[in-house]
Amino acid sequence: MVTWENLDKQESYKKLMSLKGQVILKDVLNAERVKKCSVPMAGGLTYNYAAKQVNEQILSVLQSLSDEMQTTEKFQELYEGAMINTGEKRLVLHHLTRGQLGKDVISEGKNKRDFYKSQQDAIAEFVEKVHSGKITNANGEKFTTVVQIGIGGSDLGPRAIYLALEQWARKNNKLKMEAKFISNVDPDDGAGVALSLDLAHSLFVLVSKSGTTQETLANELFVKGFLTKAGLDPSKHMIAVTSETSPLANNPAYLASFYIDDYIGGRYSSSSAVGGAILSLAFGADVFADFLKGAHEADKLATEKDIMKNPALLDALIGLYERNVQEYPSTVVLPYSQALSRFPAHLQQADMESNGKHVNRFGDKVDYVTGPVLLGEPGTNGQHSFYQLLHQGTDIIPLQFVGFIDNQRGEDIEVDGSTSQKKLCANLVAQIVAFACGKSDEDPNKTFDGERPSSLIHGKQLNPESMGALLAHFENKIMFQGFLWNLNSFDQEGVQLGKKLTKQVLAGQVDGALKAYSEIFDI
Repeated sequence: MVTWENLDKQESYKKLMSLKGQVILKDVLNAERVKKCSVPMAGGLTYNYAAKQVNEQILSVLQSLSDEMQTTEKFQELYEGAMINTGEKRLVLHHLTRGQLGKDVISEGKNKRDFYKSQQDAIAEFVEKVHSGKITNANGEKFTTVVQIGIGGSDLGPRAIYLALEQWARKNNKLKMEAKFISNVDPDDGAGVALSLDLAHSLFVLVSKSGTTQETLANELFVKGFLTKAGLDPSKHMIAVTSETSPLANNPAYLASFYIDDYIGGRYSSSSAVGGAILSLAFGADVFADFLKGAHEADKLATEKDIMKNPALLDALIGLYERNVQEYPSTVVLPYSQALSRFPAHLQQADMESNGKHVNRFGDKVDYVTGPVLLGEPGTNGQHSFYQLLHQGTDIIPLQFVGFIDNQRGEDIEVDGSTSQKKLCANLVAQIVAFACGKSDEDPNKTFDGERPSSLIHGKQLNPESMGALLAHFENKIMFQGFLWNLNSFDQEGVQLGKKLTKQVLAGQVDGALKAYSEIFDI
């Protein structure tokens, strides 16, 4: 029987609190530890926690905490169709978009895995017709560019994944169509993209589950204006990804419609039709299938009770130790891969929208801290930006490095005895040790205290399967931390108040400070 209780009610958590500050990294980080502290991930990746402030005793207590909090049992309930999203009274089924983990989930008279697979198959069929020229523009010419119109989870994840795989696809002759994205209601965003396009050969993917998302519908009309001015019929240049009950479903204003449901949260929708349509159009349905394969393999690892066989759970537990015991307020994701330039932005939404909560899943205020602030940028750019604070600031901020042995294009240059890729990786490993071990100096301004903990996810190369595994790892880490903090990680009430007030402003129903601020912008 699964029970949902607050973190601070657990005996193992109370024991964990007594273990604060046990590990001094500069005393323990050595070659043996680096080799020992590795856990295999899916997609050929590895999670290394050698530079984290944990030891066997702490890991043992973290295992006990995981068992006490029934983390993997709760995961099983989730993927087998329990109503985990208590705030909206919904199932949480994004794992089913990439494979079956347990028993069939039947809801609303449908086998949900079959439903999600049917949409993937429908997208693959449509994509084949676009790529082969069976579906064309009005002049019988092939579409060459695809543009996603969406915001939040309909933009951040698919955009990050497209950018992650674009150069790999170019190198491997898998780039079928160039992809672009419009998300911000700022008209400069939509105009900037639209004016860069060959509109006659562009296909637009409108993504809105409800069919009523304010920013997305505004951008749709904005784009339709550009198409009409160019003498083009918008209905011949647009497809929709939406729910079966939305006004966009089976609408003649679109070439085709593909479906998601309320059980797929926006920030977890990249493996659904939300990501599937644009990524399949850009790279081909086979590449998207490989991406889903990597994600599913990561999901299978997440069912393991042993935290040393479950990298997402181990990552989550160490993160909880850092947040609740070590009292570190933030965390930073540092991919040493330009391809992952927008991945931290996606993780900001996935993590902070999920676990930025002050009440538990029953609406009771919790007496402990929950989700950290998350930020990130690719290395080595970040080294010339905010690493100063990471190294010598007054707050200790745990780090998550991601790196690969090989680049995606296979193109490189040797300078001063090493290639650019070797220089990139050399910077990565140097930073891990610099953060952990620091450096003493007679000049306080040149002293590095060290003891900045980090983990490393590494692999041979970033490709569709490893990208799917990487995405699922972080999704599952966030889920497990939500279980541990006893949160509902699958609603986002925190974004609703601003939306409500925006409607009041636009309707002119304002007074006081809201009216004064509105007058500044002549609203």
